[in-house]
Amino acid sequence: MSQLEMLNELAKVMLPADILEYFDVVHVTPGEDFIIIHLDEQNIIQHPDPSHIYESNGFYEASSIQDFPIRNKKVHLSVRRRRWIDKTTDSSVSNTYELTANGTRYSKEFADFLKGIFG
Repeated sequence: MSQLEMLNELAKVMLPADILEYFDVVHVTPGEDFIIIHLDEQNIIQHPDPSHIYESNGFYEASSIQDFPIRNKKVHLSVRRRRWIDKTTDSSVSNTYELTANGTRYSKEFADFLKGIFG
């Protein structure tokens, strides 16, 4: 197994379920009491209209999602979603994901864990 494959397997275990299906880890910022994992959305439009022409138009501002701590360090996922221009309609297009628990900035799994402990 190559080093890249091992890192991907480790990321699958540590990151929220299915996030690597849509996002790539692009950078990790370690701090004294925190870790920021930077994720960029893959360049794939979900459910595109085959009769339309799409052009990549960069990223939205990153969103921060709090996840399970690792080695007593807070973990923040810095997630950047892509945007595209639909050249046929001249409108902005983006994918939608439910990465956080409703009304929170916590990953779904972390919110469920906290709810189980604190009710």
